Amino acid sequence: MSTDGTWVGIDVSKAHVDVAVYGGRQWRETTDTAGLARLTSQLVEVRTTLVVLEASGGYEVAVAAALAAGGVAVAIVNPRQVRHFGRATGVLAKTDRLDARILAHFAAVVQPEPRPLPDAAQMELVELVQRRRQVVEMLAAEKLRRRAASGRVGQQIQAHIRWLEAQLHDLDRDLNNAVRSSPLWRDKDDLLRGVPGVGPTVSATLLAELPELGHLNRRQIAALVGVAPLARDSGTYRGRRHCWGGRASIRKVLYMAALAATRWNPCIQATYQRLLQAGKLKRVALVACMRKLLVILNAMLAQNTAWHTEVQTP
Repeated sequence: MSTDGTWVGIDVSKAHVDVAVYGGRQWRETTDTAGLARLTSQLVEVRTTLVVLEASGGYEVAVAAALAAGGVAVAIVNPRQVRHFGRATGVLAKTDRLDARILAHFAAVVQPEPRPLPDAAQMELVELVQRRRQVVEMLAAEKLRRRAASGRVGQQIQAHIRWLEAQLHDLDRDLNNAVRSSPLWRDKDDLLRGVPGVGPTVSATLLAELPELGHLNRRQIAALVGVAPLARDSGTYRGRRHCWGGRASIRKVLYMAALAATRWNPCIQATYQRLLQAGKLKRVALVACMRKLLVILNAMLAQNTAWHTEVQTP
């Protein structure tokens, strides 16, 4: 693969970014509106082939959006990939300037595919899904604390639980309104929720955090989510297959969906029982059901086909 072109790595912090051109200069720029405008014009001027940024807790979104709006191709990558790449090339130290250089080198060698950034509606849906997840976690924590609390503290915790439950109710309403107000999402939501085991929360999470659903083949979507068993073989040794990596938030809702589907979805139920009868552990059989359910949902959206037990899975 040729490295001809202008490959740029950007290490993002809250107040500034460190920019490195592969084989060229480095500089630092601020992340305010004026700074991002200067950065975009500079990268357009040098005819940048691709800019690579790490996912860094949300700080990268504003930078990537400003660059994409200016016509610069941007890829946001997993920090783990870049860290392993840096170690493989002998870079063990870590500074902002070094990280930017490693990102530029990564861009030139790996050349990840630029992905379109989510629009405002997609970002709002993602934020609603994430906030709902936070409220559910807070509710679970408060309910545990209530068991050991008494008196005034117990009353305060109970009041907070009631407030959180009201927030959860409002978030569910807002999520439903956001999905149903979009014709595209409404059609996909109808397809997804037609599958036994898939409810409104699972559907909204898939629409928000797995926009690739329906656009990849079954192996790619399983690997992206992290439910594809990975080989660990060497010579004559055949290790146990393990699922690793992927999108944890998707796996959590997919787990609950598969658990329900083993009772109410005849296709998933048959797969689950067959694997148990073959001597597989329950958790292994359930992960296999998660993968099967994901592949079915992927095929349904790809073919725009409603649920039935004979959905083809390309």
